[in-house]
Amino acid sequence: MQTLPPLRALQVFEAVGRCGGVAEAARRLGISAGAVSQQMKLLEDTLGLRLMQKDGKRLRLTAAGARYHESCAVAFESLRVAHAEIERSKNVRNLNVSALPSLLSKWLATRVVAWQQRHPDLSVYLDGTHTEPSPEGYEIDFRISYGDRVADVNNAVELFCDCVVPVCSPHLLRADAPLATPADLLAYPLISVDWLPKFASPPSWRDWFRANAIDEADNGRVNDTRQVYSLSSVAIQSAIDGHGFVLAQSSMICDDLAAGRLVMPFALGLPLPWPYFLTWRPNTFDKAHCRSFHRWLLTQAKEQQQLNDRLLRVIGETSEPASL
Repeated sequence: MQTLPPLRALQVFEAVGRCGGVAEAARRLGISAGAVSQQMKLLEDTLGLRLMQKDGKRLRLTAAGARYHESCAVAFESLRVAHAEIERSKNVRNLNVSALPSLLSKWLATRVVAWQQRHPDLSVYLDGTHTEPSPEGYEIDFRISYGDRVADVNNAVELFCDCVVPVCSPHLLRADAPLATPADLLAYPLISVDWLPKFASPPSWRDWFRANAIDEADNGRVNDTRQVYSLSSVAIQSAIDGHGFVLAQSSMICDDLAAGRLVMPFALGLPLPWPYFLTWRPNTFDKAHCRSFHRWLLTQAKEQQQLNDRLLRVIGETSEPASL
């Protein structure tokens, strides 16, 4: 394994590149400009490479220095994030929750405010990421994931199985294209969601039309999808903006339907292939507010599952317009 250059020299180099010069880097680091120059020379001597060069009265990164700085900047940012996460975890009055970005923004974030109002002395940190945190990580109390492996995970419970329903902006609807049956949606632009390769994607428009007994000849027109998104929340926003119909997850559209930003002409749902599930660290329940949050979240999930079950029962029984 190769020996790394002195950490202090790397820190100074990262600051010089980030600040755009020696003087500002020295001010940020609380050291003299001479000390900065000394560390820069040490790093260049260690690497046997010129990292900076004069450009008039200023110093700028060489091509090699720019490439090296990019990697150093990523590494130091990771260290800053790790340090901040550890500092947050040391505060027992914090609740740290990680979730998939779209579920976080369209489901959890809109609900957790009500829970926090009952715990005004708590700080709630919500982290939207597709990266699964380490089960033993210090920073996360709970993680909401999606997949078929809940039975294989320690400290885990299934939350709900979501379903998708067709929605659009009310401004998209046209008098010359009335919606009497599901097949009438073929007259409108269709927006799709594709999570592959990371997850099994939600049902497609082809799946939905087939479930509603739409003729295969008409179903072939579904291939003319104008927009495909990897994030459900972005696809939903595109529908809100009036760009077409989207098969949206029912968990993510309740507020938009209630506010009139979206309408659901047909309450005909198809289930996602996998459930959402909750995991937690072994010592999470040592904190009373984590036990409270766990109970509250399971109640929210139960209500969501009941709503989804109603939508799933409808398909095949009726094509009358309905609402959540």
